[in-house]
Amino acid sequence: MDWLEVCVKTSHEGIEAVSTRLTAIGIDSFIIDDESEFNSFLEENTKYWDYVDEELAGKMKGISQIRFYIEDGEDAHAQIDGIKAHMQALKESVSFDIGSLEITTSVQRDEDWENAWKQYYEPIEIGERIIINPVWLTAPDDESKVVVNLDPGMAFGTGSHASTRMCLKELEIRVSGGETVLDLGCGSGILAIAALLLGAKSATGLDIDDKAADMAAENAALNGFTSPVFTAMAGNVLAENCPELGKYDIVLANIVADVIIPLAPIVSRYMNEDALFICSGIIGNREEEVTAAITGAGFEILSCRKEEDWCQITAVLGARI
Repeated sequence: MDWLEVCVKTSHEGIEAVSTRLTAIGIDSFIIDDESEFNSFLEENTKYWDYVDEELAGKMKGISQIRFYIEDGEDAHAQIDGIKAHMQALKESVSFDIGSLEITTSVQRDEDWENAWKQYYEPIEIGERIIINPVWLTAPDDESKVVVNLDPGMAFGTGSHASTRMCLKELEIRVSGGETVLDLGCGSGILAIAALLLGAKSATGLDIDDKAADMAAENAALNGFTSPVFTAMAGNVLAENCPELGKYDIVLANIVADVIIPLAPIVSRYMNEDALFICSGIIGNREEEVTAAITGAGFEILSCRKEEDWCQITAVLGARI
């Protein structure tokens, strides 16, 4: 199977606006190439090197763009046309120089994508106890740590994004042992697997992409969890044909604000009386809107984490002590 690398040309000032619009339409994993950020990174980390390859610096000169990947299938051209329409609407709505917003595409084969992950993916320490470890590397030898062995494959969720990191930190605090967990939009399965390793009794992962559900099940097996301890399904809780899910002690939704808002009024049907709702993927300027939806659905906000431009909210249903 081939994939399309989609590149949106913008300006340094336009990076945030473009990334926010992409996230709003469901594209929440992308690569930012920006000369200003590249130069700032070099200046702030000079203690780590005394030479920078001139060819690399040359490639970054004048660059401000966002790249992401979509499946090169029969719907790809229609999807790209939709993205172009969103970019045109964005360009017409701003009063600053956002760049051309020109969109280019190039074909990437599966093996190219997978090798790119392996080239740059290293173990990531999160919170006090959690390590996310790529399965092709030897896990750090530390009995005090919880090691999530992960092969992200074509599913998103590696622990590198702020929204995922915040969810993992929250799970570290909230999982005390024996909980049942539902992970909506499970992606690679990283959150559900971490919950199990932290002591949860069982976990269910649901994703609208059946390939992600399969990958989540494979990653769970890498960590020693198979059915019925871990179950992965394809489905959409906002659709009428969603599979039966039952009720859980913790419900996770590391998605985007535009999904969390309509989810808030119905998520209680999947929750035990004293359950927790841990949601993330909320860009900063949508925090108030998401909070209003959650409290309006009868939840009490217990905490709100913020990292970079993202926030994560934990809410309680009922009287949890």
